[in-house]
Amino acid sequence: MTEIRTPRLLLRHWHDDDLVPMAEINADPRVMRWTDEGSVRDLEHTAEDIEHWEEEWDEEGFGLFAVELLASGELIGFTGLSVPAFLPEVLPAVAISWRLGTQFWGQGYASEAAHATLEFALQDRGLDRVISISRVGDRASENVIRKLGMVSERETAHPVHGHRLRVHAIDLTEFHA
Repeated sequence: MTEIRTPRLLLRHWHDDDLVPMAEINADPRVMRWTDEGSVRDLEHTAEDIEHWEEEWDEEGFGLFAVELLASGELIGFTGLSVPAFLPEVLPAVAISWRLGTQFWGQGYASEAAHATLEFALQDRGLDRVISISRVGDRASENVIRKLGMVSERETAHPVHGHRLRVHAIDLTEFHA
């Protein structure tokens, strides 16, 4: 089982008791504002998401990590890798993403978790390149993406919802651990 420890965080596979706190994060409109069409997700949809994320680990050898605060053991959200099948024009690609509860914003947790995940992707999983897809206007995500050293490659439209997306990338030769 893959786990990653950073100075403040544990990135790990999902536990049964993660469902309720992740559902609470997904139920917050401020968190979900920049995701898909911006709608919140209930407990049932969150359970389906976690099941899908765990299946991706089995199928791809990577997936979304549950992110836990080392100091308290509290689940604060997720970070990880996935295949962005919703955007066929970037395939084959592996994308890094994150989602944290609002009480954990502005403390550097997203950057810390994403950097550890990017290092895992490029060094442990042997990926040559990782992308990130953000909605145009999501300044907080763009800030994390910039800290990762990713550069904007193109803008496109979400194929279902129509809003503007920005695709960023970094390859192994550009990454600094």
